[in-house]
Amino acid sequence: MLGTRPRCGFPYPSAQARTTACARLSALVPGRPIVIDGLAFGVLPEAAQALCASHSLVALVHHPLALESGLNATQSASLRASERAALGCAGHVVATSATVARLLVEDYRVPSGRVSVVEPGTDRVPTALRHEGDVVTLLAIGSVIPRKGYDVLVAALARLTHLPWRLVIAGDCERDPQTVRQVNADITRLGLAGRITLLGAVACDEVAPLYAAAHLFVLPSRFEGYGMAYTEAIAHGLPVVGTTAGAIPQTVPPSAGVLVPPDDVEALAATLQQLISKPEERERLAAGARAAAFPSWREQAALFARMLENVG
Repeated sequence: MLGTRPRCGFPYPSAQARTTACARLSALVPGRPIVIDGLAFGVLPEAAQALCASHSLVALVHHPLALESGLNATQSASLRASERAALGCAGHVVATSATVARLLVEDYRVPSGRVSVVEPGTDRVPTALRHEGDVVTLLAIGSVIPRKGYDVLVAALARLTHLPWRLVIAGDCERDPQTVRQVNADITRLGLAGRITLLGAVACDEVAPLYAAAHLFVLPSRFEGYGMAYTEAIAHGLPVVGTTAGAIPQTVPPSAGVLVPPDDVEALAATLQQLISKPEERERLAAGARAAAFPSWREQAALFARMLENVG
């Protein structure tokens, strides 16, 4: 499994990134509300304290940074304190799920009256006609960081070399080089180099063909504050395999996916074996994916705009 991450790189900003962000924020016209993504807001408590007297600050929190995987106890506590300090300066906080909203109230001392939930949108797309073929193509989309659980996925697939599968991973490989090195080392050590492809970050217009070529989406995340990767896969008509961590159980309909406990290699391997071996099971979940309904980006953008009008 992956070890503790160094205190550099995400979720920690470089000194230059911190200086640039603070300078740009301080240059904004006073009196106007500012929406700041929680991935930055949580590590900029000093900027939040300086700005809150002249601006209405709205924090958009996907998930608490202290819940990133690969942090030691000291790092997690430091991030939690930093986020609490920053969130204390926010006039309002938008969470991407009820799960995150509850965490912010219970663990981060944000008054419930200052928290709104606005889930991300998901736009339905035409479902590609998939051909079964001889090999089941698995697709995972997400940055190669500890929280996404790629180490667990590789370990699970190492138990299934007798089955016809290939895995394509699309996601940023620059954010956490240590994790990328470890995942690549695991792939080589377990003899899976010919069956697993790390594409790195891909352009927006390259994503749809990946969905169209896949038979199953799998991402064993250790935590998700919502799980857009799952809803986008479902919108493309793909059955999904995820975990019970964070908001994933509320995001993935049981009719469209199978969830296993996080960090459970055995359970993940058993589920993948079932779905790789039985195309009828994949089709049953794919039918559930095609029938699933999520709010659109247009609907959620309008909801977000109304929220800003009420708190601005």
